[in-house]
Amino acid sequence: MRDYLEFEKPIREIEEKIEKLAAASAGKSAPQDEIRKLRMKLAQVEDTLYNKLTPWQRTQLARHPQRPSTLDYIGYLFRDFLEFHGDRAFGDDRAIVGGFATFNDRSIMVIGHQKGKTLKERMQRNFGMPNPEGYRKALRLMRMAEKFGRPIVTFIDTPGAYPGIGAEERGQAEAIARNLFVMSRLAVPIISIVIGEGGSGGALALGVCDRVLMLEHAVYSVISPEGCAAILWDDQTKISDAAAALKMTAKDLVELRIADEIIPEPLGGAHRDVNAITDRVAKSLSNQLTQLSELPLPLLLTQRDQRYRSIGAIDGLAVSPQ
Repeated sequence: MRDYLEFEKPIREIEEKIEKLAAASAGKSAPQDEIRKLRMKLAQVEDTLYNKLTPWQRTQLARHPQRPSTLDYIGYLFRDFLEFHGDRAFGDDRAIVGGFATFNDRSIMVIGHQKGKTLKERMQRNFGMPNPEGYRKALRLMRMAEKFGRPIVTFIDTPGAYPGIGAEERGQAEAIARNLFVMSRLAVPIISIVIGEGGSGGALALGVCDRVLMLEHAVYSVISPEGCAAILWDDQTKISDAAAALKMTAKDLVELRIADEIIPEPLGGAHRDVNAITDRVAKSLSNQLTQLSELPLPLLLTQRDQRYRSIGAIDGLAVSPQ
């Protein structure tokens, strides 16, 4: 059963007509000419719509409930996944999943946000919004990966860190800041893949890395369009304007040299063809792991340092290392 977004209404109407024609002609001679014309029209509408998406429409696609999640990619891409639980201090946060796995006969550590699919699972996983113990669990696994010399792959897909009172009492800001600090110097290659929504520090806590890959319709931003519209204009009708101003799409972030590569999605989004998107992610991940694994450790860390010092350069002038 396909879920349609608001801007996909023209596609839904055509597909419903095709389904009704096919159902009405069951056991009879189907009106093939009419169905063929509708399918041609559907292809034209899809091509026009999906090749001219606005930043806000891409954000909606990034949040699509049927979009492949971290656990979906783990199931398709990796073998022998062994999940670890808990931060050894407070508890286990199910909004973050992680553990050792095998990718192309190479042992790696994979960590990612997990939103859940059903309402029950989404509630159990706090809709992909981690608490401090989630980030501390991720940090524990990253340090374990460094100890055993394993590359780290993170999947980013979260609205942001959970802003609850309990999370603040347990040190949400410190947990995120600690991840940023430690990841900047981890002595193993790190690749981050934004598969859906990369929201604020909650995403960045898994995103300090050597390479940032983004799915074509993924977004990555310091704040959601809704939050931006509320703060700047106090007007929710400005959400679309906020999404455009935030420069949060994969294309924008590659141009700003924050992301390194865009992974093309099937027409209509990653959820339309999971096999196709996982194949493309696997190819990009394999290429990036091969490149990073060939770098001497001092050069890897120097390039990681320079990467973040150069973000936000004005008139081509980057900040020089001190």
